[in-house]
Amino acid sequence: MKKRERLEEITRLVNQKGTIRVSDIVKLLNVTDMTVRRDLVELEEQGVLTKIHGGARSNKAFQYREYSHAEKHIQNKEAKQAIASKAAQLIEDGDTIFLGPGTTVAFLAEALNNQRLTVITNCMPVFTLLMAKKTEDFQVFLLGGEYRQVTEAFVGEITNTSLEKLRFSKMFFSGNGVRDGEVMTSTLAEAYTQNLALKHSLEKYLLLDSSKIGKDDFTSFCKLRDLTALITDVKTEDENYRSLEPEIEIIN
Repeated sequence: MKKRERLEEITRLVNQKGTIRVSDIVKLLNVTDMTVRRDLVELEEQGVLTKIHGGARSNKAFQYREYSHAEKHIQNKEAKQAIASKAAQLIEDGDTIFLGPGTTVAFLAEALNNQRLTVITNCMPVFTLLMAKKTEDFQVFLLGGEYRQVTEAFVGEITNTSLEKLRFSKMFFSGNGVRDGEVMTSTLAEAYTQNLALKHSLEKYLLLDSSKIGKDDFTSFCKLRDLTALITDVKTEDENYRSLEPEIEIIN
């Protein structure tokens, strides 16, 4: 294997796994320990990874800075809109649904055209979009609480107390990453609120574009295998698709 091909393969492996050991690379690529260590030095200089004891950690897999709702809104916009369109087809008149925070969920709020619906959300941008659609038969409720400026969502004791009393036919939500069957987000407060809403929903749909697959974040709040389906733009030929397929039904 040529050096360029070897560096590309190490990059793919570390981004897929998040962290990888030198010994694993040696076995997978059939090269010497010294060769791998030289490659890791070069990839670290390129900003691809960070060397750690006995291996390396991907600089791509973990999101060190929590991006704001406005920043996320312009990222992968077309993919998010396509995912939202698929999700909207699963919502039926008469449903009582919970919409979590996130820009893909906001695109879903834009896509809704139901005549009779009850929507509960803890996300201000989602609520604002839905208020333009509000009628006597299209009801919209915003859960208050502690406001997080970054995600423009409400969390905390007041939010959670309200959620304890509510039940939903369907929940649509997003996350900052999925890795090893775990759905990740940036804070414990948002993780707790999302998990609580999931427990009170009959059907649970995760909306996630392909850039989030294989990524870590600070904490996990649910497992893929406990959800109804993942709505995504990941293609069947992608390696990430094959890693997800045993865990959950995929709608794409």
